Amino acid sequence: MLQIRSSPTIESLAELTAPHQPPCLSLYQPTHRHGPENKQDLIRFRNLVRIMESSLRQKYSEPETKHFLEPFEALGLDRAFWNQTLDGLVVFSGAGLFRVFRLRRPVAELAIVAGSFHVKPLRRILQFVGRYQILGLSLTEIKLFEGDLGTLEEIEPALGVPRTITDALGAELNEPHQTVASYGGAKGGSGEARHGQGGKKDEADKDAQRFFRAVDRAVLEHHSRPSGLPLLLAALPEHHHLFRNISHNSFLMKDGLNLNPFVMAVSELRERAWAILEPQHQAWLSTLLGEYKKAHSHGFGSDDLGKVLKGAVSGRVSMLMIASDREIAGRIVGDAGSYELADTNKSGGNDLLDDLGELVDKMGGKVLVMPADQVPSKTGLAATFRY
Repeated sequence: MLQIRSSPTIESLAELTAPHQPPCLSLYQPTHRHGPENKQDLIRFRNLVRIMESSLRQKYSEPETKHFLEPFEALGLDRAFWNQTLDGLVVFSGAGLFRVFRLRRPVAELAIVAGSFHVKPLRRILQFVGRYQILGLSLTEIKLFEGDLGTLEEIEPALGVPRTITDALGAELNEPHQTVASYGGAKGGSGEARHGQGGKKDEADKDAQRFFRAVDRAVLEHHSRPSGLPLLLAALPEHHHLFRNISHNSFLMKDGLNLNPFVMAVSELRERAWAILEPQHQAWLSTLLGEYKKAHSHGFGSDDLGKVLKGAVSGRVSMLMIASDREIAGRIVGDAGSYELADTNKSGGNDLLDDLGELVDKMGGKVLVMPADQVPSKTGLAATFRY
């Protein structure tokens, strides 16, 4: 079944790392949002599909190979899809599964047929620190955004979330609500004003509460819980109070943006959001680095690849920090905590640091992919040990 998402989630990673009947096909490629560069995206996609076809033919018959590639061929014919690309594309296909992710950051080109899905680049995106979401809210509509240290973009469409009060309530929408007029939708608008008296206003308020409840449930189920990201509310002050009173979203941050998110550019919204998030991020980062330095001084921390790998194999690594721009071509050998390096051009896309991160995650440790200048070492990694 085809699923197209703009952001991978913890749930999607768990689905992909579960056992699957081979062959498992994984395709990664950078894409472009605008022309003329995006005219080449489909050509590159088809070239990667041909690579997988060649690999499949070595083991499977012609009819089987054709069957395995049918979902990719169909995606290649979907003009609407190729007119809405972002910065990267990931496609996974296997028995009873076809998943497509549009990414907001580019990925290295790769096409692999194997006994399991190649998820390391996806895992890195999920583990990158500083990610967050913003819920832009008014009495009649919502917008959902996702960002990180330097970017913010609208999630469009926001899977499973009603975009307007009409989407949420439909035929149950009270007629008097039509008398509630929003004056915040135009540039320079300062808020929302109500027209109507007595019972009409009460019914409109009930509609607003029901709308907010529907939005809260949908955002929690389809976005906050799957992603695990903190949620920042951007709304006029009076809507903050109402939404927080009905919300059951534990990812909703105490601090929020008291503004109308529908009248400002995304870049300005990101700046306002980061003004709230950066002090918290810096405090967390300072604590994290302080804990590492203390652990290192007592022999419970290391930035040596060999030592960290041996610790990971034995389940000793509690926290692993990896530089986002660092790769080491190679692979882990056996289960003794040893490794071998490889020629970058002959590694088949395999990154030793990603293997290490996957191992730490599997053994119950926490993995953080961070900007290189935030990792407290020159080797591209740093780890603390449980014992």
